[in-house]
Amino acid sequence: MAGIAAEARSLVRLSTKGSLATLEATSGAPYVSLITLATEADGSPIFLISTLARHTRNLVADPRAAILLDGTGLGSPGGGDPLQGARLTLSGRAERTDDPAARRRFLARQAQAAFYADFPDFSFWRLEIEGAHFIGGFGRIVDLSPEDLLVPVAGAESLLEAEEGIVAHMNEDHADAVALYAQVFGGVAPDPAAPPNPAQPPWLMSGLDPLGCDLVRGTEALRIDFKGRIHTPQDARKELVRLVDEARATLGSA
Repeated sequence: MAGIAAEARSLVRLSTKGSLATLEATSGAPYVSLITLATEADGSPIFLISTLARHTRNLVADPRAAILLDGTGLGSPGGGDPLQGARLTLSGRAERTDDPAARRRFLARQAQAAFYADFPDFSFWRLEIEGAHFIGGFGRIVDLSPEDLLVPVAGAESLLEAEEGIVAHMNEDHADAVALYAQVFGGVAPDPAAPPNPAQPPWLMSGLDPLGCDLVRGTEALRIDFKGRIHTPQDARKELVRLVDEARATLGSA
């Protein structure tokens, strides 16, 4: 179960989009739409939606909702066959959030949304997870609880307060380290035979939490797990330095 829960948590962190299921405000019939996603520090999904959209009107009338995440193409087993790859349905209640951290983490993950994020009809929402159903391929079907999926953040308050500064510092002053994380731990080493592509954006750190950090490059996403749980900014610094040292050692021995 621990391995499946970890796989499900990784799928949530890696997913940049999902299918949002709501209940029609007028008839109660199911309605499904596509949304872009990010996560709060604890792993709760967050999304940005407009009051002009049907799904928003549905949530205002009835907050019950579900989000389906498809792991096809995100490194899950099964290759291109979606029925052999991992998928996860998160169910719970959606609620609007004005938390600045939710806004920051979403826009770090979905940079294109900055264009319309401040439009008066748009607002940020989070899904309060009440349960989940994970399918990891044939014979791997498990129901998961919120405790299986969410990262406890109690005791890590100073880390979360410093997260914005840590992420900015890594992107502005240690872009080489972020690139190393992606190359060594994310398995995205550049093709030595491919010509340089100056139009290719760099990997950026988009978020950090007690169990790891998230990287993005355009629509691509990576999750880098820490060796152990961290609680403070000092812990984060030590772990990020350790990852750089490990990455360099790995490349040196390759």
